[in-house]
Amino acid sequence: MNSETLFSMALGLKSPWQVKDVTFSTDKSARSELHLHIDFISGSRFPDETNEPCPVHDTVERQWQHLSFFEHTCYLHCAVPRITTTDGKVRTVDVPWARPGSGFTLLFEALALALIEREMPVNRVAEILKVNPQRIWTIFNHWISKAIAADDPSTITKLGVDETSTKKGHHYVTLGVDLDESRVIHVTEGKGKATLENIQKHLETKGVNKEQVKQISMDLSPSFIAGAAGSFPDAQITFDRFHVVKLLNEAMNQVRITERKEHHELKGHKYTFLKKRENLSATKEQALDKLIKLYPTLGEAYRLKVLFNDLWTMPDKPAAEAFLKQWCAEVDTAKIPAFMKFANTVRAHLAGIVHFVELHITNGVLEPIKIISTKRYNLYRPNYLS
Repeated sequence: MNSETLFSMALGLKSPWQVKDVTFSTDKSARSELHLHIDFISGSRFPDETNEPCPVHDTVERQWQHLSFFEHTCYLHCAVPRITTTDGKVRTVDVPWARPGSGFTLLFEALALALIEREMPVNRVAEILKVNPQRIWTIFNHWISKAIAADDPSTITKLGVDETSTKKGHHYVTLGVDLDESRVIHVTEGKGKATLENIQKHLETKGVNKEQVKQISMDLSPSFIAGAAGSFPDAQITFDRFHVVKLLNEAMNQVRITERKEHHELKGHKYTFLKKRENLSATKEQALDKLIKLYPTLGEAYRLKVLFNDLWTMPDKPAAEAFLKQWCAEVDTAKIPAFMKFANTVRAHLAGIVHFVELHITNGVLEPIKIISTKRYNLYRPNYLS
């Protein structure tokens, strides 16, 4: 078996394609290169769009970078045939080892994407593969665009929306997720009303009418609420349980901060009041019992915090509404400013909070997605957004 036959087998070539020559060169910079020259059997015919075998009109020289052979850069060369089709036009034949218009083989592109999928920066991928980074971006953009074009969100009825900061600071992107499928359907810059409109327009390009979305889970952002009302008018809003509890914990922490200014003993006990009791160590649990008795305002705030979380176990909507009204009344009696502010928020968003009891939809699936999306956005910006 000669080297040409061996490389033909390694490339997976089938008749009429074959490796006709193998050369190895070293340029002045001492970079070694392997060159595989591919040809087709004389007299071969190639199918056109109608699958009719057509004669070769002429050939055009092409080159593609392939996977490296050990540490040596490898290139494929071929005089690609152009055929005369049945309608009299001249068309270049598509080769099986590369996509049309690319200067790389399919295996090379697959390796580049595999490295990117493992969250390697594009500049590092380009360095490993010995090409200009912009050429890797071209590969990335082609296949991402192809995947987006092929994506089918036609079954979506429940939409989860949440924003995430792409860096410590100030740059945000908003994710739209199919809650039934637990997958991203669109990512758009910003965190305001326009992001809902962008998600709706993207779905519309995919043939999904805005009326099809019947449920939206989101935080209590006024801009999100306005965006949902304008872009998905038929959707029932559920305020995400995680975000409601986050606001509750912020109120609890504000009470602790206020008390801490006067009581040194509260130093180092932030999470003593924020964590669930069952997640506290024995030492912290003992400290909690002591502190809520020692400081009545803090104790009452903690009681209200624990009591509020009974909401999530209410059996139905009437029970949940009655519970929240009673809870808000107890807050009014306690007159703790941070909790009174939270109670006002609850009253203003009562219907959307109660919907959780009815529907049990939540943005919980977005949390791991947000972490991955943020990391990839920072790696691949500006090319990550569709």
